[in-house]
Amino acid sequence: MSPLRIALFTHSVNPRGGVVHTLELATALTALGHDVTVFVPAVQGEKLFRLPPCRVVYAPIVLPQSSTVAMVEARIDAFKRALIEHEALSFDLLHAQDSISGNALAELKAKECIHGFIRTVHHLDPFDDSRLAAWQRRAYEDADQVLCVSETWATEMRSAYGIDAITVPNGVDVERFKHEQAHDDATLRQRLGINRDGGPIVLAVGGIEARKNTLTLLEAFAAVLRVLPRAQLVIAGGASLLDHDAYTRRLLQRAAELRLSIGPQESVVVTGPLDDAAMPALFRSADVLAMVSLREGFGLVVLEALASGTPVVASAIAPFTEYLDDSTCYWANPADVDSIAAALLRALSAPGSSGANATDFEHAVPALLARFNWTASAQRHVDIYRRFVAKHAPVIN
Repeated sequence: MSPLRIALFTHSVNPRGGVVHTLELATALTALGHDVTVFVPAVQGEKLFRLPPCRVVYAPIVLPQSSTVAMVEARIDAFKRALIEHEALSFDLLHAQDSISGNALAELKAKECIHGFIRTVHHLDPFDDSRLAAWQRRAYEDADQVLCVSETWATEMRSAYGIDAITVPNGVDVERFKHEQAHDDATLRQRLGINRDGGPIVLAVGGIEARKNTLTLLEAFAAVLRVLPRAQLVIAGGASLLDHDAYTRRLLQRAAELRLSIGPQESVVVTGPLDDAAMPALFRSADVLAMVSLREGFGLVVLEALASGTPVVASAIAPFTEYLDDSTCYWANPADVDSIAAALLRALSAPGSSGANATDFEHAVPALLARFNWTASAQRHVDIYRRFVAKHAPVIN
């Protein structure tokens, strides 16, 4: 079969889960021989945190971003202008990975500038602002086909919204994250102020957000410190388009109340956004990844941590329960501070902890990682793409 000309759309140049998914998918599709272009909105001078081996079109953002609504609108407009400029109808397939690009494609579809589009829903967010909520809804309602990265969200889309969604899982680049000490690990730890006094490291990836349950994790970590006083919590990442300032202020206030110091070489380190190249070393430096989110589309960092040889404490909720079990993670109730603390202590094999069970890195973890690879994900996408193209091909009289 002839190669497809595919346009993928992602909302940000920053390392968020959906953006990583887009770039890994673009890489895998390119390796399969398809002609891929990634569209991404950017202010002047911005570049993607990781460049895929395909064409990248930066859609210039020209409007001021005085609010979240204005920011979203500016990015929708940027996508529309860029796609029109690059001849939207010349692509066989247009695939949006988020609500922002989904709205741009929905508007172009309504104006008959494109024949249709596919949308991947990673997860949905609750919005108090009616316009943001409407944009999120339109991005999946107007799509011609909806994909989800977990069966949890595919089921949610079908049962709650009447959308016939197809599950197409993520993958993980095992070679990038495989467990082997690199010469720059110690340099990274020193630069970030990690591993004070040689104590165990609890890592959380994704920044400080309500959805990531960071405040509850902080409470649990305070309990861990009572057993392991040299432990350190590292909160990494946090490049987000949404406003999490109020939640961050709450966390900082609670840290002060708990007498938890924040800063390099302190009990809590908040790194902010990191270079993509630093992430494998950061995973290797951790003794456990705490992934105790309240809501996730899939939780890709879980696979990345396991590929790095790092045990995981995960929320005992879907979608984690779809692909993890007792041999590949330690479970915690994300709403229960004591449950999270106990799971962290089991993972760290702390003295006095009970019910410790080692993650099976010899058999169960390799089997899990083998189930999720980007080549298989890309091929699954291509099968869906070809059916879509056959169904939506223009009729020539």
